[in-house]
Amino acid sequence: MTITILGNNSALPAYDRHPTAQIVTVDSEVLLIDCGEGTQMQMQLYGQKWRKLNHIFISHLHGDHYFGLPGLINSMSLLGRTQPLNLYAPIALKSIIEQMMLAADSQLNYLLHFHPLNVGEATLLVENKAFSVKSFPVEHRIDCHGFLIEEKSHGLKLLPEKCREYQIPAYFYQRIKDGEDYERNDGFTVKSEWVTTPALPGKKYAYTADTRYTESFLPHIIHSDLLYHESTYLDAEAEKAAQRFHSTSKQAALIAKAAGVKKLLLGHFSSKYKDLQPFQEEATEIFSNVYVTKEGESYEI
Repeated sequence: MTITILGNNSALPAYDRHPTAQIVTVDSEVLLIDCGEGTQMQMQLYGQKWRKLNHIFISHLHGDHYFGLPGLINSMSLLGRTQPLNLYAPIALKSIIEQMMLAADSQLNYLLHFHPLNVGEATLLVENKAFSVKSFPVEHRIDCHGFLIEEKSHGLKLLPEKCREYQIPAYFYQRIKDGEDYERNDGFTVKSEWVTTPALPGKKYAYTADTRYTESFLPHIIHSDLLYHESTYLDAEAEKAAQRFHSTSKQAALIAKAAGVKKLLLGHFSSKYKDLQPFQEEATEIFSNVYVTKEGESYEI
């Protein structure tokens, strides 16, 4: 699983930083989380292809998180997209897109499946053999959701040398991986656990969107391998952060520590800050494994 940052600034673009958007690549499929202004240009700049993009998740309807979406979905149509696209977002976005398309007398060449987020509820949005995506409510000035992407376990790991040692034919390997024992022609039963090792757990990525400091969503992000938490302000602006339903770098680190995550990414920086090094310094006082995100950078789990 890899997270590529397309935009890591808050409401205004500044210092060559852009509004929020990021690509998550899992099992060769591309997911887009939020779509701030200029996202399609950032995708082009950093070599992110839309042809494998089948799921877009919009956390809330502040413009810096979705103003790039109409342009992106229209461009994909102009470029010949035919496969369906799934959009998960607050229900009001559906009518916004419909009105824009109506005003322009435009029609997409592909099906856009709109999936409204359940306000204030944690909801399973996507589940397939490779991964799942859940939404969970956070605390912002308007209805807002974070997202948890969980990679599925790949099952038991087969030990081919052990299989050959126990004379298990290759056609039975998948059944062994599924936990089934093998009975040889001589009546001897080979236990699955003798020729496999336990499966590694799937990776977990948590994205908290815009939120003030709160521990209300800790159960949803607990023990994530990677957490992206907004840090709009430095600690000196903690009062302003609370008033505007945003967080500081220290507060993001406190959440990472409380949730027991392995790594913390900071983003959604206010345009008042040119130098981001103080964000790193403040957060590291509380949680050691911190990265101040950079646009174009990919973070692998």
